[in-house]
Amino acid sequence: MLNSEKIGNEFYQSLGKLFYAVAMADNKVRPVEVTRLRKYVRQNWLDVDDYEDEFNTDSAYQIEIVFDWLENEEKDDEEYFSEFKEFYKEHPKKFTPELKSLILETAEAIASSFAGKNKSEMLIIFRLKQLLAK
Repeated sequence: MLNSEKIGNEFYQSLGKLFYAVAMADNKVRPVEVTRLRKYVRQNWLDVDDYEDEFNTDSAYQIEIVFDWLENEEKDDEEYFSEFKEFYKEHPKKFTPELKSLILETAEAIASSFAGKNKSEMLIIFRLKQLLAK
């Protein structure tokens, strides 16, 4: 696998962690949040680039794969947000203004998919906005 493809896969995996952290901010991932994530992946993320994983599948599906896998883990949302933040700081050039906008749009959609945004979801979105502004 080429280094750029490896970074591409890690990029989508880190997004899976971020979006899981957003969904988990209120300590419960609801089915409607999962549905909204899947919709956004299929409608927006598959066309971002041409990266594929080792199974020749669009790397954007890594978002869903990681999100699903994290539902069986026992870490809290803060750890996953921190892991995304670390990737962001290590690869700032990967995050174009268009991608930052799509990341925020996806996170906002997940957060508001169940009865609007609550305080903990608004806080994580605020922190994401601060991070992406750097």
